[in-house]
Amino acid sequence: MEAVLETDQLGKRYGRHWALRDCSFRLPAGRIAALVGPNGAGKSTLLHLAVGLLRPDAGAVRLFGEPPYDNPTALADIGFVAQDTPLYRDFTAAELITAGGRLNRRWDAAMARSRLADLGIPPNKPVGKLSGGQRAQVALALALAKRPRLLLLDEPVASLDPLARREFLQTLMGSVADSGTTVLLSSHLLADVERVCDHLIVLNAAQVRLAGAVEDLVAAHRRLIGPRHGGEPIPGVADVVRASHTDRQSTLLVRADGPVADPRWSVREVSLEDVILAYLADGDAQASHEEWGVPA
Repeated sequence: MEAVLETDQLGKRYGRHWALRDCSFRLPAGRIAALVGPNGAGKSTLLHLAVGLLRPDAGAVRLFGEPPYDNPTALADIGFVAQDTPLYRDFTAAELITAGGRLNRRWDAAMARSRLADLGIPPNKPVGKLSGGQRAQVALALALAKRPRLLLLDEPVASLDPLARREFLQTLMGSVADSGTTVLLSSHLLADVERVCDHLIVLNAAQVRLAGAVEDLVAAHRRLIGPRHGGEPIPGVADVVRASHTDRQSTLLVRADGPVADPRWSVREVSLEDVILAYLADGDAQASHEEWGVPA
């Protein structure tokens, strides 16, 4: 399947600090993908590298097989809604749609007007005086008016109330269903990820911890409960992602590579949230030990 976005050992450094490092993943066309991680994990840095607003210090990023830098052809196929939905606050929504038509070679002003009308957003009120949810909808309408092949959204609903968040996601889902646009949605709201996304990239401590189709990732993980585990191999287990212990018992979240037939272990299925939280916790622990200079 065609990859609309690929990174290979991608890295970005600010001074001595790596905001992103050894970042490799492949986003197939037609996916609605979640980029998940805590604040400071490098999500915004990755998205800014993808749209050419930053240049990497290591590795490479490709849009539709090409670098995004100084590449108007590739960037014309990208819609991007940055964090805090930056807009010209003194412009009205109608004025922003008109301006977008003069700045983009492909522009569907009628679609943008129709969507904002359906949402009850006034056309002649400065966007700085709109609610946060309304501004987010204006920003999304402008991004979709480009008819992009890839839509990048950086925490677009983090500051919205539950109703505004639901309306935004409903608009997004309807739009991409009509157009077939690939979406990469940065978020730390796991309920939203489970509701709308079929692909997942977990980013923590500046590195990709997990990437792939949601269905495949959930199917590859299990929770094992059994005797206290001392690190010895367990047949059918490729990796122990997260472990907790009592004096006599261990609970393990594992990535399996086959059936776990050992009768000492009780095997249970896991949710997407279980998988994500396990990899986020793993990343936090590694980063903390590295910063303190003590062994994990």
